[in-house]
Amino acid sequence: MIPAAPKKTSGSFEKAEKDGALREIEEALDAHERALHVEPGTWTLASELDGGASTRRFFRVVSPESSAIAMYTPLPSQEISKAKQASGNGPFLQVQQLLAAHDLPVPKIIAEEHGKVLLVEDLGDFTLARHLEKYPEDRELLYKQAIELLARARLALLEPPPESSICQRAFDEELLRWEVEHFKDWVLEARGIFLNSQQASIFDNAANFLAKHIAALPRGFVHRDYQSRNLMVVNKGLVWIDFQDAMMGPRAYDLVALLTDSYQSFSPNFIEERLEQYAALTGSPLQELRQEFDLITVQRKLKDAGRFIFIDRQNSNSQFLKFVNPTIRR
Repeated sequence: MIPAAPKKTSGSFEKAEKDGALREIEEALDAHERALHVEPGTWTLASELDGGASTRRFFRVVSPESSAIAMYTPLPSQEISKAKQASGNGPFLQVQQLLAAHDLPVPKIIAEEHGKVLLVEDLGDFTLARHLEKYPEDRELLYKQAIELLARARLALLEPPPESSICQRAFDEELLRWEVEHFKDWVLEARGIFLNSQQASIFDNAANFLAKHIAALPRGFVHRDYQSRNLMVVNKGLVWIDFQDAMMGPRAYDLVALLTDSYQSFSPNFIEERLEQYAALTGSPLQELRQEFDLITVQRKLKDAGRFIFIDRQNSNSQFLKFVNPTIRR
């Protein structure tokens, strides 16, 4: 994602702190200045932004006239490698171009100057989640817009170009099953909770059922993490971010990500209204959509709960632990 909250100011970038990401970003800025034929030092690092659960790092960079976000992309995470994602910025660029071609709101690309670094449009500091903290009265309007955009993408991209990175990966049985196993590995066993043989058999049967039935649903474009921290609010409109992991999957998947968001809370009535809206916009039978939504919710929330603990144990990032119990309750 292109996050919002600053983490470090320019004064914090001490020489001893110049890790690989900072060096590559500075080299990218140097190359960008040469391409623009401007004085060296015109573009500078201003702040590092909070990248959330992402393995990517984000920096706001500034010149006297403008600003941009420098996105540093390391090797793919364990989870994404299961979905056959290549490293680097190729998938982000491919998906950005595809979505922009269909008039879907995505950040503009400013420059791809150096290796793992991409300069993209600075969308400001307000994700949907942060915006709603300040302006909760905008919730219904913005979620209606989120559903409209999702429906438009689904109809336009039922069959993305076969050469697209989107078509190279899908929510197949293997990936879905691995994600459910993530719950057992991290929510249970990593915390000292072990299933006996009967419980393990029940878990395996349930996991196989979820993976088999969800994988068999008709596929189309799926953003994969369409939730309040991956939507930016710009002039009362939404802009999509963190879409580089888009793949083929069932129509209800992004609805589940949006409406069972671990960072938000919705009434059953609010969720039903959004499902009705999506069904009307896409011509989807409402009862079928509800059933798919409920099935995918179980799979997605099991995976999310496991992921939050994985991030704490493997990445020493405990900020998501408070969402484990709310996620299980979903």
